[in-house]
Amino acid sequence: EAGGAALGRAADKLFSLSGLFAVRKPKGPTSAAVLNLLKERLLAEAGVQTNGNKRNQVLKIGHGGTLDSAATGVLVVGIGKGTKMLGTMLAGSKKYTAIGMLGKATDTLDATGKVTEEKPYDQVTKGDLENVLQKFTGDIMQVPPLYSALKKDGERLSTLMKRGEAVEAKPARPVRVYSLSLQQFQPPLFTLDVECGGGFYVRSLVNDIGKELSTCATVQELTRTKQGPFTLEEHALQEDKWTIDEIARSLEHCTALLLGEPARKKLKTEHPGETAVICE
Repeated sequence: EAGGAALGRAADKLFSLSGLFAVRKPKGPTSAAVLNLLKERLLAEAGVQTNGNKRNQVLKIGHGGTLDSAATGVLVVGIGKGTKMLGTMLAGSKKYTAIGMLGKATDTLDATGKVTEEKPYDQVTKGDLENVLQKFTGDIMQVPPLYSALKKDGERLSTLMKRGEAVEAKPARPVRVYSLSLQQFQPPLFTLDVECGGGFYVRSLVNDIGKELSTCATVQELTRTKQGPFTLEEHALQEDKWTIDEIARSLEHCTALLLGEPARKKLKTEHPGETAVICE
């Protein structure tokens, strides 16, 4: 019986968790798959039968903004009442480090896609690249990628594309780039640090930079280093820390973090089609 009592306590603790924390998303799975894995781990640790559904409690968990499958880094997770706070995460600022490759374009705008174009890039200098970055800083217009989590008639554009359906590009929309800097230039590779607002696509940025330099470019690697107050180094839980106790500890730490955040007011209508993903 002792084991059962301990499991009961673990389950009680799990279902009482509430707030926002961050996990480190590995390369490969979708953000939704990472959330499902996290959820499975927690329910298994608490000994909760998911299929038999003995407990009628639902574990509410969601994330505050999709990262591409090939991308890694900070994925903000809401649990319990925290799921209601995810909307502010979508709208807030995010930081990324991206490695781009000159001379190649792909259909997905990243390394997972099929190469659609190859162009010479040896004429591009470090100075050219730095000058072009100024054009992409501030309030700019951006066309989102065709392969994206944005929806048309309730289905993701990426799903429609993979089925071979004709998908029209979404219209350009206003996005904000707080800062953009070149960290490294070793042609064909270049590394950028970007801080941007909601609804921004780093893949589109790198693609647009390539065009602006009269060549083409695609994202090789993408890491989200910060979202809202959550940083990759300090707050994102590695997979071995996806436990009830570690998350409880992280939630305490993160609540203090969020209280210290300056509130960025954001209109709800700004980016329709981007909603916090909540799994139940």
